Amino acid sequence: MRKYKIALIQMNTGEDLDDNLKRIKAFIADASEQGAQLITLPEVMNRRVADRTIDTSESLDGPTITFMKQCAAEFSIWIHCGSIREANPEGLAYNTSVLLNDQGEPVGIYRKLHLYDVDIPGRVVALESSRNKPGNEIVDLQTELGHMGMTICYDLRFPELFRILALRGAEVMFMPANFAQATGEAHWEALLRARAIENSCYIVASAQCGKTAAFNTYGNSMIVDPWGNVLARAEHEECMMMADVDLDLVKKIREELPSLKNRRADVYTLEVAE
Repeated sequence: MRKYKIALIQMNTGEDLDDNLKRIKAFIADASEQGAQLITLPEVMNRRVADRTIDTSESLDGPTITFMKQCAAEFSIWIHCGSIREANPEGLAYNTSVLLNDQGEPVGIYRKLHLYDVDIPGRVVALESSRNKPGNEIVDLQTELGHMGMTICYDLRFPELFRILALRGAEVMFMPANFAQATGEAHWEALLRARAIENSCYIVASAQCGKTAAFNTYGNSMIVDPWGNVLARAEHEECMMMADVDLDLVKKIREELPSLKNRRADVYTLEVAE
């Protein structure tokens, strides 16, 4: 399918898992009724708790992904499940995205590569690696809705990941996030548009909104096209919005502005796994 509608859901995820999933299903039903073929959700879309000593992780066979599989099959719609904290029997949880096809079958699983660790004495301490374990695999996949690339939140600051995905052929890249207000105001739109422009791809960025005990989240979920145009943008409230994806536009821009082809691989090297 070269052209289709994509729906982006911005969430203000709370502590009640069942309530969060109920709201998600209502958004999915609305998007399906409006003709969306693919739905995306934000990072930690199933549960956010104030007390970080509470373990919110669950297996990929647990209640959240099982529920999302049922929704995908019920509405015959592809769902990018944002991310959840995936239980890891060997230690710290992963921050994991699952992509489901319209039969409710998992076709892509990505574990966040880059963990946000910052320690500025007297100002801020945020050590994601104290709670989560990083993944170790770059994930892209060819689907009937195009070549997809998977990333999560802090990954946005690592352009080499997006470039590798583009060199592998990714046309649509997912960016579920839980961005803080301060860094969101300064960098969110600039980085999203840059990643879309430099890789001639769609960036679909579903974000969290609202206040948490840890920080205020920025919201401003966006769908950005390969030319850097913002096709849809949320503000600071929970919502669903839609835009059209045109894979022929990706092809056209990559042909007319062939920066991927014009790279000087003879001068600098970027390792791309086969």
